[in-house]
Amino acid sequence: MKQRFILAAIPALFSLLLSAPAWSQIKVGVNVSATGAGASLGIPEKNTIALLPKEIAGKKVEYIILDDASDTTTAVKNARKLTSEDKVDLLIGSTIAPPSLAMIDVAAESETPMISMAASAAIIAPMDAKRFWIFKTPQNDSHMSTAIISHMADAGVKTVAFIGFSDAYGEGWYKEFSKLAELKKIKIVANERFARPDTSVTGQVLKIVASNPDAVLIAGAGTPAALPQKTLKERGYKGKIYQTHGVANNDFLRVCGKDCEGTFLPAGPLLVAAQLPADNAVKASALKYTAAYEKAYGAGSVSTFGGHAWDAGMLLVNAVPTALKKGQPGSKEFRAALRSAIESTNNLAVSHGIVNMNPTDHLGFDQRSRVMVQIVGGKWKLIGQGN
Repeated sequence: MKQRFILAAIPALFSLLLSAPAWSQIKVGVNVSATGAGASLGIPEKNTIALLPKEIAGKKVEYIILDDASDTTTAVKNARKLTSEDKVDLLIGSTIAPPSLAMIDVAAESETPMISMAASAAIIAPMDAKRFWIFKTPQNDSHMSTAIISHMADAGVKTVAFIGFSDAYGEGWYKEFSKLAELKKIKIVANERFARPDTSVTGQVLKIVASNPDAVLIAGAGTPAALPQKTLKERGYKGKIYQTHGVANNDFLRVCGKDCEGTFLPAGPLLVAAQLPADNAVKASALKYTAAYEKAYGAGSVSTFGGHAWDAGMLLVNAVPTALKKGQPGSKEFRAALRSAIESTNNLAVSHGIVNMNPTDHLGFDQRSRVMVQIVGGKWKLIGQGN
């Protein structure tokens, strides 16, 4: 009788064990734009996830990777799956601004901390009840705008034309850049937009050329940002051309080709890590990621965008030991503690800068997170610290 009771109880016990939280395992849901307009950024991010630690503070880490195809609707579906079905402790993603912004509601509703790999400052500011759960690793457009404006002023630029994406990335850049341009007495003589999938920007470029600016700023990301630059060259524009840190990868150089020669842009120190002076505070951490990525994927393959995924992983590694004091993976308490621990990140050297976060700053970068670069001979050349 006793034996029959024990045998009968086994299925129920087995079912209970299956339904219990996996206390020994941390689950990280990763949503990247590995296809679509953001693919040249998302692929190195996806590659980098494979390099992140599989164990932190004695806990195994599982990374569940989904592709949103650079689409906001898909990003939301992926985020809901990761939080409601996979019960992840942390969301990483997305690659570009529109999907990242769309994921904020899901992260906040599920009370799951999220680290975006997109640049738009609107992802983390202004701070509110939803952004309380959101962090990001790329430099803000405000950081990079300051570096560009300073370079323009030093170069004697008096008039500038702007052409940017017709989404949060382009709008965020125009907002920051226009404020700084006014302070430096640099007049914006044209303000144009284009969509990431566009195949022609002739109309916009003709207006820009007609305004005869000293310089043009192209606020785009990845390979789509090459289109305005190639069109400007085709139409005979001879002035200075600036791009944003959104183009800091070798795919952009490949697509833009000779039309990129001489271009100026701000970038994370990772892009030119080997060229940084020995006393640069970010050099060692940037070279560490470079070595890890190139060992896995080949010499010269490293990308600043992969660095944003690496930095998200470093934030996780740094936060987990503290979070484990308040709760176990799979629990609401652990997610809340993980959020709090990320927000308390102090003096952490990552591949793009030194992170010092607080309740009102969920990025935590200062001027050490940027350098000024010029494309010379088809390669990235460090020309200034961007201070």
